[in-house]
Amino acid sequence: MSQPITAENCYEKLSLAKRQSLADLRELCYSFMSDHFLVVLRNPAVYGRLTAGEREQILARRLEGSRVLSVAEIDEAYDRVLGGGSRPPSRDNSRPQSPLSSSPSPEDDQHQHQRHIFCYEEQTKEWRVLSELPEEVSTRGAGMCTLYNYLFVAGGLIRGARGGGSRASDKVFCYNPLTDAWTETRPLSQARSQLKLVAMDGHLFAIGGECLFTVERYDPRVDRWSPVAPLPKGAFAVAHEATACNGELFVSGGSLFYRLLRFDGRRGEWEECPFNNSRKKSTDMVAHKSFIYRFDVNRERGVNVCKYNTVVKVWHDSASFALDTAQPFRCAVLGNRIYCVNRSQVLQFVVDGGQESFLPEVLETPAEARGSLVPFVLALAKSD
Repeated sequence: MSQPITAENCYEKLSLAKRQSLADLRELCYSFMSDHFLVVLRNPAVYGRLTAGEREQILARRLEGSRVLSVAEIDEAYDRVLGGGSRPPSRDNSRPQSPLSSSPSPEDDQHQHQRHIFCYEEQTKEWRVLSELPEEVSTRGAGMCTLYNYLFVAGGLIRGARGGGSRASDKVFCYNPLTDAWTETRPLSQARSQLKLVAMDGHLFAIGGECLFTVERYDPRVDRWSPVAPLPKGAFAVAHEATACNGELFVSGGSLFYRLLRFDGRRGEWEECPFNNSRKKSTDMVAHKSFIYRFDVNRERGVNVCKYNTVVKVWHDSASFALDTAQPFRCAVLGNRIYCVNRSQVLQFVVDGGQESFLPEVLETPAEARGSLVPFVLALAKSD
């Protein structure tokens, strides 16, 4: 009883608490398992012996905190250009020049600084620092998403030794907001930069990347990456947007933003969805309920939103918003709002009861942030 609860003894202490009706100890064990969910999930001696109800309970506890908009401060592999996408236009506006062989410039070195994760306090309308990103975590060209209330950062570009060119990374890190701890997890099967990382059905999907069409899936229960069907060759130039909707994976992007692919997990194949009438380049794509929302940015009209009904497989125009600047942004869904974040402002797009519109209020971004911002949602402990 005097020993602290650890990953090695948590199940034995839980068994003791249940045998002797020690309610406080039982609650402490469940809280520990919830706070360290991935560790428990990967341990058959613990997770495999829990009842189905206990498994649901510890996961529910992990997700029941205060859900807040958060952003990670990153270094772009290159500046995102007007009209969306994540790469500069090439001479023929199709295949971009690879950044893998380019060395960081002196200007890049000058702007290196400690990167942070910020969270937005709705009551005070202010941002606060939640965590610092460790130096070994590469955010330049990395993929980011949340799974089981962990933030995962995969791949990216890392600098070569002695001022050499950058190269793609296979490293994967995750951040636990309930313990404020960063850990390194199983690396990707293939080094990737400019990939998209998407969570779906309790798995992570690492999609494409610089000069890659391959896709791999991470199973946190066995801590393993496995290949799945690659993207059809020629589908996209390189860059793309990706999201999960109703248990299906959707990918769009590159120089053919009007194309949308759907991954059929049962057959292990990619299928072509109906084309979108707009040929404008998108800045991001997210899912809410049965719809996929695609955001286009251009000089003439600001932000245009179109949505795809994944049930009836039809595109519709949704809304537009005039912007003083057409700087691209990235999106995160929280409740009935889609937050559109770039380094200078945060737009709020409301999807509620069939009414879809941008709120007139534009939120500020963290004043301390100097890099680009990637938004996501975390559930924080009530004490936070």
